[in-house]
Amino acid sequence: MTLAPFGARLRHAMDTRGPLCVGIDPHASLLSAWGLSDDIAGLERFTRTTVEALADRVAVLKPQSAFFERFGSRGIAVLEKAVEEARAAGALVLMDAKRGDIGSTMGAYAATYLDKDSPLFSDAVTLSPYLGFGSLRPALDAAAVSGAGVFVLALTSNPEGAEVQRSTAADGRSLAQLMLDHMAAENAGATPMGSVGAVVGATLGDAGVNLDINGPLLAPGIGAQGATPADLPGVFGRAVGNVVPSVSRGVLRHGPDVAALRESATRFADEVRAAVSGV
Repeated sequence: MTLAPFGARLRHAMDTRGPLCVGIDPHASLLSAWGLSDDIAGLERFTRTTVEALADRVAVLKPQSAFFERFGSRGIAVLEKAVEEARAAGALVLMDAKRGDIGSTMGAYAATYLDKDSPLFSDAVTLSPYLGFGSLRPALDAAAVSGAGVFVLALTSNPEGAEVQRSTAADGRSLAQLMLDHMAAENAGATPMGSVGAVVGATLGDAGVNLDINGPLLAPGIGAQGATPADLPGVFGRAVGNVVPSVSRGVLRHGPDVAALRESATRFADEVRAAVSGV
């Protein structure tokens, strides 16, 4: 079955389930907080509980690949199952892998996450463009073929990012703006929005760039990193309707209680709706 373009599927998911992405981040401290061991058994229990609690109700689930990779092949097997089960329950899966390379290597990454025959096929994947936006072409092309999407790092929430992302390109634009302009070109003419998204931290205050890329804007930093849904209009301005706020610890800290996980996710989604309505 051919998938509709990711941008259209994401718009529908946000409109029907609420504009929220919840990360699946099984790092050691969260496993411990859940009373789980920092091993493959703890990883399996944590991941299964999160998917069962949230995959039938949130728009996007975002597994952080590194926290599964650290357990080797058994961790990747848990990740594969989580992706399959989350998508079967109706959530869109955004693989947070932040891949970026050139040529055949970028092509291999694209095949891993964006080929429908891959066991790790996801609805979208995060990418790093700082080998040049053109280096992402294999992934952009693979996503277009499969109906998947990509989220490209633009202005990240970590303070170190500014030394690269806020630096000035040869034509006077910031590197972040240069990347955003490339994304806008990829999304030109798409309705209801394009499938090439940007990652822009919700903790930035006034982003100071043009975010009208006709595509989704993944906004990490809600919750434990200090940003709130009320901050979103000030950061994203007129583009706030395309924002997908991402929260991880703010929801996951309520586990392993399934009801508490669901209640927290619902509350965040409702707060985001209230914050962006009418903007």
